[in-house]
Amino acid sequence: MRRTRGHGTREQEPRRADRARLPLRRSLLGRLLAVSALVAACSVAATAWIAVQTTSGAIKQEQGQNLTADARIYDTLLEYAARNPTWEGVGATVRKLARESGRRVALTTQGRQPLADSATEPTAPALPPQASAVVDPLSVDTVLAARGADGQGTGADRIDPRAVGPFRLSAADSRALRRTADDKVACLNRAGIASDVVVGASGRPRVQIVGNDPGRALGTRCDLAALDTPTRSERKALDALSELADACLKRQGREGVRLNNDLSWGDPAPVAVPGEPGAVVPRPVPAPRDAPAEQAAPSVEMPELTGENDRAIASCVGTARSEQLSSYVASPALLFIGDEGGATLPGFDLSPANTARIAGAAALVLALTVGASVFAGARLVRPLHALTGAAQRMRDGEQPASVPVSGDDEVGRLAAAFNDMSAHRARLEEQRKAMVSDVAHELRTPLSNIRGWLEAAQDGLADPDPAFVSSLLEEAVLLQHIIDDLQDLAAADAGALRLHPEPVEVRELLGQVAAAHQARAENAGVTLAVTATAPGPALSADPVRLRQAVGNLVSNAVRHTPEGGRVTLRAYVAGRDASGPYASEEGGGTVVMGGGTVVIEVTDTGSGIPADDLPHVFDRFWRAEKSRSRRTGGSGLGLAIVRKLVEAHGGTAEATSTEGEGSTFALRLPAAEPPSAP
Repeated sequence: MRRTRGHGTREQEPRRADRARLPLRRSLLGRLLAVSALVAACSVAATAWIAVQTTSGAIKQEQGQNLTADARIYDTLLEYAARNPTWEGVGATVRKLARESGRRVALTTQGRQPLADSATEPTAPALPPQASAVVDPLSVDTVLAARGADGQGTGADRIDPRAVGPFRLSAADSRALRRTADDKVACLNRAGIASDVVVGASGRPRVQIVGNDPGRALGTRCDLAALDTPTRSERKALDALSELADACLKRQGREGVRLNNDLSWGDPAPVAVPGEPGAVVPRPVPAPRDAPAEQAAPSVEMPELTGENDRAIASCVGTARSEQLSSYVASPALLFIGDEGGATLPGFDLSPANTARIAGAAALVLALTVGASVFAGARLVRPLHALTGAAQRMRDGEQPASVPVSGDDEVGRLAAAFNDMSAHRARLEEQRKAMVSDVAHELRTPLSNIRGWLEAAQDGLADPDPAFVSSLLEEAVLLQHIIDDLQDLAAADAGALRLHPEPVEVRELLGQVAAAHQARAENAGVTLAVTATAPGPALSADPVRLRQAVGNLVSNAVRHTPEGGRVTLRAYVAGRDASGPYASEEGGGTVVMGGGTVVIEVTDTGSGIPADDLPHVFDRFWRAEKSRSRRTGGSGLGLAIVRKLVEAHGGTAEATSTEGEGSTFALRLPAAEPPSAP
């Protein structure tokens, strides 16, 4: 026995090893976590992408709108500074701009002394430390100026073209030039050339050819050169500007230059004068070789035209312009633009800090998702682990135990079904063990009797007379009966029980069974009666197997009915209306019944069966008398065989009993179809 147990222990060691938990990557929890993390990551990424795209678009749109509004504010204030020598009276313009843009506009000196502020409340928030722009007509912010001028910026010239200073024409000069310009336009129109009069910031009109092709006017008699002749005030301002530029060049050891109306140096070129739209970047214009002497004669000796000299001349001309215009324009001022609450221009900067915040928020969402998945997965996997452990214990032959049922969900129902299966398996195991014990006991008794008689005859203690042989034959028949019963049950379980159905007259079959058991009933002092009437119900069945089933019921009833009792066999049809040739004795009279279910009842007036034992009467080897005495009971296979035989015929077997009054066993079989009328 020790060797066997040791071998069994060695066999169970790998089985216990199988109970080890699966690796996380192969477990349901691991897969659930992986799927949840993937879904969460994709959701976070998709949500973040959509949010970034939407927010970025909205912010860019808002920034564009704000930047356009700010550029308009800057351009308006820049125009004010270019046309006025001081900031006095700018308050009305600032308040108007604030109303139109819905934002706070403030101007201060470069020392942050307030000049004008649209927020006049005492509780107005302080200005931000950094200004939005510097309003200086002599040093223009080209980006804001380009936006404020609808894309028409100042190019490389940092001086606002509206800052004309001493080049501004008087009203009389402007009117005179306007009349001349109107005449030229009329002349061009008569020549079929569309043109308009455009008045610049200085008040000087000029003729603009529609189509921007001024060369078309050269072939006409409309001389436009009269409009390019500077007035007395312009010549005076140009001379002053030339003196300032010459002084700058002399400080650098360079020779002076002669400036043209368009502030270029060299021979005059037909381009705009200061303050007019067009190119105002100083550039050299070499004099043509065939020009008249009076036009080519410079007022001063021209320096050598080289790239280095040009850069120096351009720098000095720009410095001279700023110096000349400084007394005609307002001093530089700091411009502050923000919302009414004091905040500056809104923006969205994806800085490292913002990136870290976004990554942190995504990580938090992912962590919460994984945490929720772990919690839900643990609650889901815990009962599955319990089910797996219980199933493995059952496989190893340990005592099955029920698993806790957590709820009425799918897992809870699985646990409940497993508990039912475990309990059913435990009952089957107990029945199997009891069956093995009962089969051994049932076979041991006749074999022991046969062996005892044979050993007695061998020892000379018994004579092999007819009584001796009869006793051995009786034990052999009993042994054969048990073996036949077991074979019938095995065939029924395997579905191999062969039936030979044929029309059966139930009244006749009951009479045959009663006749076969009449002698035994008389010996037991029990009355055996059949109450089925002629012709009785008919059915299609195997008569041999049906007699076997009814005989087992009658034998069992006679055995458990005391002397003076009564066993009654009865047959009738149930489940159809009174329309056929079959009869029933319900209600004390004959009732004609149609085809339906044939019910065969065996009723006794014995001691009855306790209610707790009634569900087990058809179990194999079950006996009310646990001592298994041959005097009080049979092998315990008779009723089990009855149920299997009836089920093979497509019927059912049932039992009802009242303890102390008797029992009734009923076989319900499908009735044969009634014969057709001739």
